[in-house]
Amino acid sequence: PKKGTKEKLVELAQKNAQMVLKNDKERLKREEGRTIGAVKEIEKLLGLNNLVRMEAYDISNTNGFESVGSMVVYERGKPCRSDYRKFKLKTVTGPDDYASMREVLPRRFTHGMEERVQNRQKDLAPEYGSFTKFPDLILMDGGKGQVNIALEVLDELKLAIPVCGMVKDDHHRTRGLYFNNEEIPIDRHSEGFRLITRIQDEAHRFAIEYHRSLRSKQQ
Repeated sequence: PKKGTKEKLVELAQKNAQMVLKNDKERLKREEGRTIGAVKEIEKLLGLNNLVRMEAYDISNTNGFESVGSMVVYERGKPCRSDYRKFKLKTVTGPDDYASMREVLPRRFTHGMEERVQNRQKDLAPEYGSFTKFPDLILMDGGKGQVNIALEVLDELKLAIPVCGMVKDDHHRTRGLYFNNEEIPIDRHSEGFRLITRIQDEAHRFAIEYHRSLRSKQQ
């Protein structure tokens, strides 16, 4: 249409389309900053490359009762909930996070290695299955102690995966990262820090939910 009401309708439709496109571009840019941009910040901070998959672990119990472990997975800065896993602890009595991690981590990676062997025997893709994808970075909720536990387990299993810990301040807030035997300060206002916090909170939430469900059944 060149004139009249129909022409005004076309102009309005065009303006609306441009506005929607602009808003979508801004939203996608913000989302990319929160995810891929945040991952790139973590890569730069730790000196890593091609960081796609991150796994975080947490332990939950009530005075050692119904101890459980959680594993949450983020790929390209977004949660991959289909790969989340939970562990009911079998060998640990009492509230011992270190011993709990010594059980959870070998179970996770041993299972993954066994699945990879089975896949080769069945002529399936190596990473077909729930545990076969290994992370590019492991995030531990604690600092030096938990990192060393994870590195010991990986060394025993002959796996080379970077492990990063979260160093807390006196108020139990993350103040930095522990990586390669040193504490690395992190900007609390950065997208990288926000992503690490989201992953940490998600691992904590997932562990608590599983613990509460088991505790409720027992009660």
